[in-house]
Amino acid sequence: MDRGYPVGVKFLSDRPASHTEKLFCELIQQARQGETISFSEQGCPVGAYVLGRDAPRPEEYYFNSGRYSSQESAVRAAEALPRLEAPYSSIQLFPLTEDTPDFDVMLLFLSPEKATQLVQAFSYHSGRPLTFITGGTASVCGDCTAAPATNGRICISVGCKGSRKHSKYGEDELIAAIPFNLVKDIHEGLLAIPGIFD
Repeated sequence: MDRGYPVGVKFLSDRPASHTEKLFCELIQQARQGETISFSEQGCPVGAYVLGRDAPRPEEYYFNSGRYSSQESAVRAAEALPRLEAPYSSIQLFPLTEDTPDFDVMLLFLSPEKATQLVQAFSYHSGRPLTFITGGTASVCGDCTAAPATNGRICISVGCKGSRKHSKYGEDELIAAIPFNLVKDIHEGLLAIPGIFD
């Protein structure tokens, strides 16, 4: 990353309940700047839904926001959101360094060039292309946290209106997520592949 730390996300089952009014994507940015944060509930209703909390599916919110042309489109978009099903008591976010303990998902904010290298590193061992799904909604909490934690696959997201507005990551940045089970292969790939301009 050109700015800040990669962020580790860990789902914990042994922590007391705690609540913050901040949104998940805002908390990710705090961890990117060096803070360690733990919470059970955060302030975004869409984030609460995709992170598996007791929150309604957000089709009404999506339709009322003007993001979709019809109620049917908003329902379809909400139905397509990833959702974390595994139980947990709290989420811990922390800056990742070389001596950081394990995590469930790593979030990175990358330039398109660095995202290209990540995709190529993913393909290094298998030759398979990277496939992922994004609808331009719930990008940090859904695309890059709930989805990789559930399916064990890398995701790259172009971001969403809410996370760009509230957490203010750069216009030149994409979000990438790597589940813990793929970190070793990605690291080996990054060490082996030629650079963009080699």
